[in-house]
Amino acid sequence: MSVAKEIEALELEAPEDVIIFPPGDLDSDEPPLESDLHLRQIILLLQCLELWWRNRTDFYCAGNLTVYYSPRQRKSEDFRGPDFFMVLGTERKPRKSWVVWEEDGKYPNLIIELLSSSTAATDKGLKKQIYQDIFRTPEYFWFDPNNLEFAGFILVGGTYQPIESNPQGWLWSQQLDLFLGVYEEKLRFFTSAGELVPTPEEVAEQEMQRAEQEMQRAEQEKQRSDRLAAKLRELGVDPDSL
Repeated sequence: MSVAKEIEALELEAPEDVIIFPPGDLDSDEPPLESDLHLRQIILLLQCLELWWRNRTDFYCAGNLTVYYSPRQRKSEDFRGPDFFMVLGTERKPRKSWVVWEEDGKYPNLIIELLSSSTAATDKGLKKQIYQDIFRTPEYFWFDPNNLEFAGFILVGGTYQPIESNPQGWLWSQQLDLFLGVYEEKLRFFTSAGELVPTPEEVAEQEMQRAEQEMQRAEQEKQRSDRLAAKLRELGVDPDSL
């Protein structure tokens, strides 16, 4: 029996005025990730956004973390675990879970679910309905790491409406002020100018390339200077005296 079901059983047996608290180590009710592709995709999204917003302190993003939203403020009921979610207007700090009643009633501003054969129906049906009607999450996206299916929705008048893609097939996120699109079979962020939001590894590689280019330019300048000095000496001029 799962922890949640054990708690529910205790609640049914207990008097109405007795409050049943979940175990202290109950942090997340999330199932294991579907595959290595799903894990790597979540890490990719987290790393890119954390780096892109490295100077911001007013947001929180997480992957495969439970969101507890029970009106009765019980962790044994009413919880969901988005594969990736982002909340604006909150403190940027580590959390074991997102507990709505402990976060000023805030729900995610954006959610991304990673589809699989076993979760696609729920992600497109029940979860979408919950994110629309209960969470009131402004933007919801889903992406399948296997067949690259990608779609996004924006909350308009209380109902999710499809987000229109640009010519590259990317979808604009007002909450992120970035595009989301498929690049090299991964879901990535892009700036409004169409530039890829890099990973920490890509940033390090770019910096290394720039350093190598600077070294090459410095070496070329030194060679040019040496040739000029040699030519002046041929003409009887001491370059060190100039």
